[in-house]
Amino acid sequence: MKKWILALSIAGGVLALSACGSSEKIAESKAGNVTQEELYNAMKDKYGEQALQQLVYEKVLSKKYKITDEELNKKIDQLKEDLGGNFELTLQQYGYKNEEDLKKMMKVGMMQEKAAMKDIKVTEKELKEYYENYKPAIKVRHILVADEATANEVKKKLDGGSKFDEVAKEYSTDTASAQNGGELGTINNQNAAQYDEDFIKAAYALKVNEVSAPVKTQFGYHVIQVTDKKEKKSYDEMKEEIEYEVKSSKITNDDINKAMKRELKDAGVKINDKDLKDALEIETSDDK
Repeated sequence: MKKWILALSIAGGVLALSACGSSEKIAESKAGNVTQEELYNAMKDKYGEQALQQLVYEKVLSKKYKITDEELNKKIDQLKEDLGGNFELTLQQYGYKNEEDLKKMMKVGMMQEKAAMKDIKVTEKELKEYYENYKPAIKVRHILVADEATANEVKKKLDGGSKFDEVAKEYSTDTASAQNGGELGTINNQNAAQYDEDFIKAAYALKVNEVSAPVKTQFGYHVIQVTDKKEKKSYDEMKEEIEYEVKSSKITNDDINKAMKRELKDAGVKINDKDLKDALEIETSDDK
């Protein structure tokens, strides 16, 4: 995964260098010069196959699978929500200059997903089961303490009018969320499984702005508040979204590889550079 992300970030650079005059000097020194040709060849040797693969994928897939700005921004917004304050740090860790770099990678991945989805089948029963278990998004904050007596003390303070964020900073042993007033962010159908079952059950039972009684979990005692809750739409209204989610959950790496093999064949892709002739070789379970 990391190589794939890195390849996308340098792919444009490799392509740009290949279009330039090969004898132009990139760096000069008394010990010798570095030309564009030398730099291009070095980058091609190290990242050429990954970079070519992503560039070809983008060109081939974009002819058949359209990703709107709305779809792309929705994915980025979800990633920001999931990562919270770690979003910018994650970009740096994977070598992205900015959010636009990330969008380029994300767009290719979304097109691959659409290509693979053509081969994924779902039944009406699966869709309805997913709907029954579907949890709409809620925004949650909590105060975690070690024992029930302290939890009751926290609950009493909140019922008496104390501000939730101030009590969280004073009492909560979850130091990461305490600094943000106990905020845990958004819990939804995609990430609810990351939380304790008793915590989730108690959180979803709350009305907006209601403060829970102490809730015991494996981590201690929580006092929970839901600050926003989305309405669960009807099955018919959600069916298209549900079908996407169910199909997406079924996609494997092998499904993506098979889809890409099909798309490259249909597009008649041919590699003329002998050094990169194996860049688009894809092995699937059918080949084994």
